[in-house]
Amino acid sequence: MSKLFSRFLKDESGATAIEYGLIAALISVAIITGATTLGNTLSTTFQNISTKMNTASVAH
Repeated sequence: MSKLFSRFLKDESGATAIEYGLIAALISVAIITGATTLGNTLSTTFQNISTKMNTASVAH
């Protein structure tokens, strides 16, 4: 029984899987945050371009 318990304590394969899972989750959060920020920036840029084009077409 003590051999089984000591082998269980030395087994780190589950900890490694959890670490990889946490790393994947952090990368996913970073990608989602970056994509959201980029999307908002692009939306603002295209809105500004649209406004300027509408203003230019009305002026002529």
